[in-house]
Amino acid sequence: MRFADIIGNQTVAKALASMADSGRVAHAMLLYENEGCGALALAMAYLQYLNCANPVDGDSCGECPSCRQMSKYIHPDVHFVFPVNKGPKSSDEKPTSESYIKYWRELAIADPYFVEADLQKAIGVEGKSGLIAVAEAKSIINKLSLASVTDGYKAVVFYLPEKMNQETANRLLKMVEEPPAKTLFLFITHAPEKVLQTIFSRCQSIRVLPLTKEEAAQVNAQKPQEDREEYDGFMDLFADLMNAIISRNLMSALECGEAMAALDSREKQKAFCIFASECIRKIFLIQQKLPQIADIPSEEQEFYQKISQGCGRKFCSRSIPYIEKVVAMIDRNVNSKMLFCDLVNRMFLSV
Repeated sequence: MRFADIIGNQTVAKALASMADSGRVAHAMLLYENEGCGALALAMAYLQYLNCANPVDGDSCGECPSCRQMSKYIHPDVHFVFPVNKGPKSSDEKPTSESYIKYWRELAIADPYFVEADLQKAIGVEGKSGLIAVAEAKSIINKLSLASVTDGYKAVVFYLPEKMNQETANRLLKMVEEPPAKTLFLFITHAPEKVLQTIFSRCQSIRVLPLTKEEAAQVNAQKPQEDREEYDGFMDLFADLMNAIISRNLMSALECGEAMAALDSREKQKAFCIFASECIRKIFLIQQKLPQIADIPSEEQEFYQKISQGCGRKFCSRSIPYIEKVVAMIDRNVNSKMLFCDLVNRMFLSV
């Protein structure tokens, strides 16, 4: 991944290139983003530039052995950590990221802008919550204790450090605070407030901004076809829910709640909630006479106009906190049918 291949966040890309050029390379960095905005792509472009044998005009060459290894996520001095759990794609009793590294690489190469639900599906643990456990810390410490294979930087890319438990963080703390020479830690988070403070405080933080309408369209155009199918499924479910609510058909609305609870993993249930929140934001912007910044595809404009006219002015401000609460309760393993039934009832009463 070269900086030239990054969609959006050119200011961040230039800042990372400038850090590399000046030699002021932070040993621990935390990139925080909304899901799917390119933090992983930026991290990989940064590492590729740092280790490139023939950098040109503020970017890596893309052709040297190091660049080719980076583009395939197989550089021997770059290690990846992400939340895992036991699943059918690994026979390890206590799996680590290494247990699923093949599937991580395939996903990242196909779509470096993937979201957490995509990762859960790729490694085969959709119905379970991922965790970065202490076995991961032991593995990383062992790897970093070895001499680098090349003369460049060694690095560990942590995807979703908010999934790290306290014991893991304690094992890694000294290494993060005082790493070996030319060793970097890059943390990519969607919830910086949930990252353990002992880790967060030792990182240089960089905000990866949300993509513009045009940039998001570019990213979506590059995604595998199955991602589009999921979007269409979510859109159909949200449309059925809102049509039932504004027509005051409680039974149909409750059937939509059953369909939400029947989504085949908790990660997919959370993904739908995030999707629904974004849809309600669009309704709110239309009600505020700001459709130009709502980023609504032409084929969906008639639907959103209809729903915005059928909802009261307080519907959006009331509904989004209800949805956020459902996401929090899903993380606590509360029964999905109860959560979505309650959500539908509250949205029905708020319209």
